[in-house]
Amino acid sequence: MTKLAISGLIRPLLEPRFPGDLDVRWFMTKEEAIDAVADAEIGWFDMNEQDAMAETLLAAKKLKWLNSIYAGLDFLPMDVLIERGITVTNGAGINAITIAEYVVMGMLAMSKGYRDVVRAQDRREWLTDSPGKRELYGSEALLLGYGAIGKLIKPRLEAFDVEVTVVRRTPAEGALTPDQWRGKLGEFDWVILAVPATPETDNMIGADELAAMKRDAVLVNIARGAVVDQEALVAALEAKSIGGAFLDVTTPEPLPAEHPLWGLDNAHITMHLSGRAQDKMFIRSAERFLDNLQKYRRGEPVSPIFDPARGY
Repeated sequence: MTKLAISGLIRPLLEPRFPGDLDVRWFMTKEEAIDAVADAEIGWFDMNEQDAMAETLLAAKKLKWLNSIYAGLDFLPMDVLIERGITVTNGAGINAITIAEYVVMGMLAMSKGYRDVVRAQDRREWLTDSPGKRELYGSEALLLGYGAIGKLIKPRLEAFDVEVTVVRRTPAEGALTPDQWRGKLGEFDWVILAVPATPETDNMIGADELAAMKRDAVLVNIARGAVVDQEALVAALEAKSIGGAFLDVTTPEPLPAEHPLWGLDNAHITMHLSGRAQDKMFIRSAERFLDNLQKYRRGEPVSPIFDPARGY
């Protein structure tokens, strides 16, 4: 009998649809999880605390397949996944639609000065002019990261007549390669980060890259906080050497109340909410897991595969 250990957070969507020949142990706490995974072949360890998920993985000595709703799993011990040969499926694409919509929302909000409009409403003040006068129409965006999220960002921006240039490892017409984009930074009104968190992307936007951007260019980060040198970004925003930053992610998270980013009018911080701005995340994850479970038991490939050697 196949043994599974699964977070109770997803139980209502899975349990009624499980076949009867499964041995499933549900858990809600880290202590329950570590006890439940001892003999599990299949695990879904998502909990609110990432450290607890990592500890649970270490205790799952017989695990063959690990599933997660998270797209980025950089908080797990990659060496353990590799050493034990565990197949990993992640949440790539589960939140792609809402994150892509968040990018458009952020760009529009910054273009139109919408935060100032909301503040005026709070003051019950009738503005006679728009605090923001930029149009997306005719602007140019550099999109770093062309996975599930990037592939949805591009057409949504093109619907606003934004010219989108993507960065790809494999050469393609109209795209830039990883060794080309830095030399072109000064050509773009928007620099959008949708890359995975890996050693290769750590601090990929630093002081040099920020200095190369247009003075009115806006940085949009829906990737991971570590992708940007945050101290260099604060310095650039304070000096107004770039137009602004729309940051769904920061380092650390939560961002400390005393951090200077909070007080900068040209920084919009959205508290890593982009993937949560929906009500379908768990439904989509459950459907994907049930489909993969059938494939796994038939000996067929599951997807999407997370490669711990590459970090995505």
